[in-house]
Amino acid sequence: MKAPLWFPQSFFSRTLWLVLIVVLFSKALTLVYLMMNEDVLVDRQYSHGAALTLRAYWAADPEDRANIAEAAGLKRVTRAEVPASEEHWPYSEIFQRQMQSELGPDTETRVRAKSPPALWVHAPTLGEDWVRVPLYPHPLRGQRIWSVLGWFLGIGLLSTAAAWIFVRQLSAPLKRLVIAARQFGQGRSVRLPVGDTPSEMAEVYRAFNQMAEDVEQAGRERELMLAGVSHDLRTPLTRLRLSLEFLDHDSELTDDMVRDIEDMDAILDQFLAFIRDGRDEPVEELELTELIREVVAPYNQKQEQVRLFLEPVPAFPLRRVSIKRLIVNLIENALRYGGGAVEIVLSIADDHSAPYVVLSVLDRGAGIDPSELGSIVNPFIRGDSARGGKGAGLGLAIVKRIASLHGGSVELRNRSGGGLEARICLPLGLLLPRDAA
Repeated sequence: MKAPLWFPQSFFSRTLWLVLIVVLFSKALTLVYLMMNEDVLVDRQYSHGAALTLRAYWAADPEDRANIAEAAGLKRVTRAEVPASEEHWPYSEIFQRQMQSELGPDTETRVRAKSPPALWVHAPTLGEDWVRVPLYPHPLRGQRIWSVLGWFLGIGLLSTAAAWIFVRQLSAPLKRLVIAARQFGQGRSVRLPVGDTPSEMAEVYRAFNQMAEDVEQAGRERELMLAGVSHDLRTPLTRLRLSLEFLDHDSELTDDMVRDIEDMDAILDQFLAFIRDGRDEPVEELELTELIREVVAPYNQKQEQVRLFLEPVPAFPLRRVSIKRLIVNLIENALRYGGGAVEIVLSIADDHSAPYVVLSVLDRGAGIDPSELGSIVNPFIRGDSARGGKGAGLGLAIVKRIASLHGGSVELRNRSGGGLEARICLPLGLLLPRDAA
């Protein structure tokens, strides 16, 4: 969905608009609060009026004070007649400070907004007695700190919600880019939409899409080249083999040439298997134990070459042909360089995050130099024990690619007492892409 033209197109403009909206809205709420709570302003006017009345009362002649008191509703009382003051925080303290600023720092006030509503003031700078001033309850009516806290809490919640929306606006495109990069790293074809993103991220998305297209195009050209080479070499190899069939079969040279042709044919098979990594193969809920038994059965027809130690494993999403190719490659590698004592162990490991299946193929061969354990699973890399043998160094690379396609990993370990362990870890369907099928 493409963003409308009137909508801000860049992060800067979107941030600016969001900040302006939040500030204006908070100011509007403050204005509404002041309009609904004008009592604070009334308090100041009332304290000023009360101070002026008291000044006039104490400044008048003693014979005129009775008339002023009657007209203004004032009454002189003793300290004993003054009741305790009510507390209306923070308004009581504000009222006290305002009266002190008007009548002197030693001024004392006591306020009662409830029956009877009145204000008692003792201003030593004006006179010795307390004066009761009539008070209308409106200035302190409904003034509770909870109303103030409620308004400020509302403003805070709205500001937090706006900030959350802002952060989400910033992080959503970046999170989408991270997910796309991970999916692309797993070999999936991913394209990012550029129509509904800010202009800065749209440029990043276009660069990512262009990079993904270039990488996929390079991969297609590489696969096409390898497939073409492998396919074109099959024809001359087949002709050579047919020609050798008409030669003397007792010739040792003929036998060597046939073996060389078979080795070359096996290398071509590895190339084609590496190209066809099973990415397009459908995913099925399969039992790995049955697949292992199915693959191992031909190896144990005449004698037991591969021993099985299989724990029950629940069915989970797998690609049948790819997993069988993985098992075959590991078994062939173990039989070729492992001395014949090959074991397959299947178990379930459970860590704190997610359970996974561990498939180990063990042999008692010479093992691999520890410095080569990390690189031997890469294409065209072979260990010292394998150099000079058949193959192009793609067997373990194919295993690694198939394991990665299932969200798993490959690890090679030298065994104590000699030999090698090829350990495959596959998640129980938890890391497999949802649309892998």
